[in-house]
Amino acid sequence: MAQLIFITGGVRSGKSRFAEKRAASLRPTSGTLHYLACGQPSDDEMQKRIARHQHDRASANVSWETVECPTDIGSVASHLNNNAVVLLDCVTTLLSNELFQNENWRDETFQQQTKQKIQNDIEKLNERSEALIIVSNELSHEPLSGLVDVYAQQLGELHQWIVSKADEAVLVENGVPRLMKGEGI
Repeated sequence: MAQLIFITGGVRSGKSRFAEKRAASLRPTSGTLHYLACGQPSDDEMQKRIARHQHDRASANVSWETVECPTDIGSVASHLNNNAVVLLDCVTTLLSNELFQNENWRDETFQQQTKQKIQNDIEKLNERSEALIIVSNELSHEPLSGLVDVYAQQLGELHQWIVSKADEAVLVENGVPRLMKGEGI
């Protein structure tokens, strides 16, 4: 099994930038850096965020193999070699893409199947890589209702599952990483 690292924080907290640096630091000399980008350009703001992330990777001193993967991240596993370092950015977007692809999101069975699919896909990636770094957003801690509550519950359960499997868990706030689980960053 690969080293599993979970990096979370609020929107624009610096978690993706930190995750990219962490991935580069883990890459073996013969290894490849894979970036699994789950974002879809659904509006102007998202298009700008995707472009900024692409620019940041392109201007870095490391070479990334980027796979646009808004759903079905497990399909990438068969293309990885055992010394690959994989950065999945991000579970928040992935869950949204998987859960709300149709009207089934209201069905509890579909919700559980979606969560299980993401967990299985993460396990596939983890089995096929040297290190797997997973990025996700923290949501507010206020009571929610309807669609947002379903989403927040599923995301919270995914976060707990990932952290239970993780070697390290890092919370990034205002660009400052804080180790929450593991040996150190």
